Amino acid sequence: MKIRERKEERVMNNYFKVIVNGLIKENPTFVLLLGMCPTLATTSSALNGMSMGLATMFVLICSNAAISALKNLIPDMVRIPAFIVVIAAFVTIVEMVMNAYVPALAASLGIFIPLIVVNCIVLGRAEAFASRNNVLASALDGLGIGLGFTLALTLLGAVRELLGTGKIFSLSVYPENFGSLIFVLAPGAFIALGYLIAMFNKLQKK
Repeated sequence: MKIRERKEERVMNNYFKVIVNGLIKENPTFVLLLGMCPTLATTSSALNGMSMGLATMFVLICSNAAISALKNLIPDMVRIPAFIVVIAAFVTIVEMVMNAYVPALAASLGIFIPLIVVNCIVLGRAEAFASRNNVLASALDGLGIGLGFTLALTLLGAVRELLGTGKIFSLSVYPENFGSLIFVLAPGAFIALGYLIAMFNKLQKK
């Protein structure tokens, strides 16, 4: 009985480590520096950043689980095309739901929603993790990486929105006149991201 409990505890610890790994050790934005195009382009506000992150997280979880379940049925010679088809199916679902229920947000994010199909984070996790692990572990890996990506985009969007317009999630913190327009524009995205990466890596080392 004790041996069984220890095995279950080890399994749970491993699953927990998979989630934490995506949040901290292999954070796709602050550590791996992947998915920079949507990171820089969609984080003009905290809401846009969070929405892009959540959409990507949904695709990561679902595609990882589906690819893990189908990995033994997919021939090696068409592995990557098959992965892309699976990912594209879930991206289409996200795009249709957003267009139906939050059209303004979908218009704001624009082309970057369908471009999740070719996001190196999603395809990378499918190839590196989902194709080699069970369904639950793959889904949790998608959750961890997705949470890490969402938190990074939300934080970057919040910093840019605050410094640029004096607001966070459209809630006024200080008068907009004191904001700096550069943080709403592309150069501000690079500046804010650079400082956040430096701070994250310094905290991680400590």
